[in-house]
Amino acid sequence: MKNKYPVFVTLLALLFIISCGQGPGKGDTQSKTAAEILGNPNYQAISYGGYRENTRDIQPTVEQLKEDMKILSALDIKVLRTYNVHLDEATNLLTAISQLKKEDTDFEMYVMLGAWIDCKNAWTDLPDRIRNEESERNAVEIARAVELTQQYPDIVKIIAVGNEAMVHWAWQYYVEPGIILKWVNHLQNLKKEGQLPSDLWITSSDNFASWGGGGAEYHLDDLSELIKAVDFISIHTYPMHDTHYNPDFWGVSEDEQDLTDLEKIDAAMQRSLQYAQSQYQGVVNYMQSMDIDKPVHIGETGWASVSNEHYGNDGSRATDEYKSAIYHDLMRDWTNSQGISCFYFEAFDEKWKDAANPLGSENHFGLITLQTQAKYALWDELDAGTFEGLTRDGKPITKTYNGNKDSLMLDVKVPAINPGL
Repeated sequence: MKNKYPVFVTLLALLFIISCGQGPGKGDTQSKTAAEILGNPNYQAISYGGYRENTRDIQPTVEQLKEDMKILSALDIKVLRTYNVHLDEATNLLTAISQLKKEDTDFEMYVMLGAWIDCKNAWTDLPDRIRNEESERNAVEIARAVELTQQYPDIVKIIAVGNEAMVHWAWQYYVEPGIILKWVNHLQNLKKEGQLPSDLWITSSDNFASWGGGGAEYHLDDLSELIKAVDFISIHTYPMHDTHYNPDFWGVSEDEQDLTDLEKIDAAMQRSLQYAQSQYQGVVNYMQSMDIDKPVHIGETGWASVSNEHYGNDGSRATDEYKSAIYHDLMRDWTNSQGISCFYFEAFDEKWKDAANPLGSENHFGLITLQTQAKYALWDELDAGTFEGLTRDGKPITKTYNGNKDSLMLDVKVPAINPGL
């Protein structure tokens, strides 16, 4: 009889652990910290939006989001970046991930939760940029981000305060670094008070120039304090946009005129990678000039596959599936080799971003189309059976161009000669 009591007590303890969600493969024992996830090539990151329609009035359902999560998980994506919490998508997404974790204890997906920040009267004809007043909605947005993080601490590992809110060309909603700093400090204080997990990381995700990697006009005292306050720096770099706005690196040099068309394109894409690398290094250099040492990761970069604007065939000839695939692979290879997380932009096409112009580039940054077709960057995944048994909105994933590369290449144009290269 004496030997039965220890066994009984052990069983009770085991049942208690399991009931609390702390047994093997349950709860926080499988949950990684931001420090373990970021920079880890086994935890690939991507920017995510699940909207299918040309308006965000129609929110993706939990079931739709679960379909998307299974697709991304099959691609070894384990970290998502979102952009706001004032719409149902963020709540639905966390619900979807939570349900998938309960259905499969091996399922892993973490979130960098975006809290949208803007100025007073943002998105009107009179955004308040002069007096540096912020929107009253900002406090509500931050509070909701805190609430969701408290509710899903095993999923939300990062809060990003603002998205491209400090870059000067964001005239419709721009805020000074001091406003971002205020909310970053608020969240860091909540961590110290035990209201948020101590290992939660706080950042802001913004253009490389906003982090000091561009002109001196950004080198403000509040930016220095912000760099000290965040747990890591999240930068955006978009060589694709600069094929029009700053094309010093783009095109075909006079020395390259005798190359084949594909060699000319490949050389231009290599320079695009180097351009992104230089912007990344510019932020690192500025940070280190102040004797600060923080991780620097890429919160956004991508290459659209379609454009009838500056980047299309009537412009810089940058956008097509071939070039976007090259850029995707170059960025993944570089960041993985350097221990840099890259929240590639983005997982799926979304047509609400430029609803009035279906062929606008903003609608076509995804790796998978709204017709559930994998773009050229993912054709090898189709061949490998990665998406077998998976659907989006009930449709299996197929290849764009019916998998015919010759047809795809008909839409690929060589950039113009750039005498300055």
